[in-house]
Amino acid sequence: MFTHRPSSRIIIVAIALAFGLAGCSLGGSTNASPTAGSTATTAAATAQSTATTAAAAAPTTSNRPLAQAVATGSSTVATTASPAVATAARTAASPTAGAPTTLPDVAGVAAKVRPATVLVLNLVQARARSGGIPGQMTPGSGALPGQATPGAGTTPQGAGSGFIYDPAGYIITNNHVVEGAQQLKVVLPPPDNRSFDAQLVGRDPQTDLAVLKIDGPNLPTVPLGNSSQLQVGEWVVAIGNALALPGGPTVTEGVVSATGRDEQEPGAQQGTVGPTLYDLIQTDAAINPGNSGGPLVNMRGEVVGINTLGSTQAQGIGFSIAIDGAKTIAQQLRDHGTVTRGYLGIGSATVTPSIAASLGLKATEGVVIGQLHPNGPAAQAGLQQGDVIVGLGEVPVHALQDLQNALTTKYKPGDNVAVKINRNGQEQTIQVTLGQKPTQ
Repeated sequence: MFTHRPSSRIIIVAIALAFGLAGCSLGGSTNASPTAGSTATTAAATAQSTATTAAAAAPTTSNRPLAQAVATGSSTVATTASPAVATAARTAASPTAGAPTTLPDVAGVAAKVRPATVLVLNLVQARARSGGIPGQMTPGSGALPGQATPGAGTTPQGAGSGFIYDPAGYIITNNHVVEGAQQLKVVLPPPDNRSFDAQLVGRDPQTDLAVLKIDGPNLPTVPLGNSSQLQVGEWVVAIGNALALPGGPTVTEGVVSATGRDEQEPGAQQGTVGPTLYDLIQTDAAINPGNSGGPLVNMRGEVVGINTLGSTQAQGIGFSIAIDGAKTIAQQLRDHGTVTRGYLGIGSATVTPSIAASLGLKATEGVVIGQLHPNGPAAQAGLQQGDVIVGLGEVPVHALQDLQNALTTKYKPGDNVAVKINRNGQEQTIQVTLGQKPTQ
């Protein structure tokens, strides 16, 4: 099960802290950077020896998490037995483990990125309980122990992260971090510590992205990279306000475990489902409650992803929204406050063996049209019920997520695109001018 609320629902965080989770390791790591030559060789040999000794001496339970994944709001804190051993093992397992090597400079990356990684507080009007005073913090009201109310009459209902990517004060974060807020506050990390009321420029629930803006001089920024250039096994660093702990953002390191993942988010209400997110980066860098909206960066300190999802049932599995697709969404939000998507006007489903058999389809993959909306773009262009879409413009369509992703990030209303279909076993192409989805 994956959860997408590492926005640190503070009530449960307070309970977690009371049970001693504050004393557990949260997956952060400390890496030394050998200078060169014999020092690097010694470091590699030491890492190999450490990993081998730990594996031989540890009981079979040593690889189990110290604490089970703890859902916070709808996210997780996953702790591992020894991040240092994991780092040593990774180094020893490297194809160049026997050669001089230099560990990644996580400290250097953190120094570049932490100043622009901000705490985002989602504030709502405080409700007085029986005998309470309006604005006064009461048990379960949402504040961490000892935390003051950030504004008169308001209380934090959640906290997450974001990053300033434009000196004009634009910040990218997750939609679920800001959802339902009556007021938003952004706090820069120490030693800056400035606090700003933030404007919600726009948000897009379908991609779980939002853009905020603050106004202030000399704002730190972090550059945006290219997620398409990531390689599996490449080192990355996740930075964010884990558990909304004081002292500034937490830094964790790991590798790119996979790219191009698709995962469905949980809904805003427990037991419901949310939108499916596409083209995600999977990483084993710890993504803890409060990390939502924070940057996943490469070793050049460039943002390659937005930390979003964590697993409640496995360790070392987290997901970040790839920055390449997020750039398009963020720009639309800045320009229009909303995202406009290409619209075909169809009801559709991914072709599965059972669907293909029941409908007598000759295609084994793609998206089958089950319904055509009257006067919609697809119907007007001549698409028919039972047609199987196998391509949209330059994008191959193997499943519904491919089609939806293309309509979200590549094409817009008014674009004339070639829709490749399989009709009764014969492939053909039909030109369709995309429309705009009617408002409900």
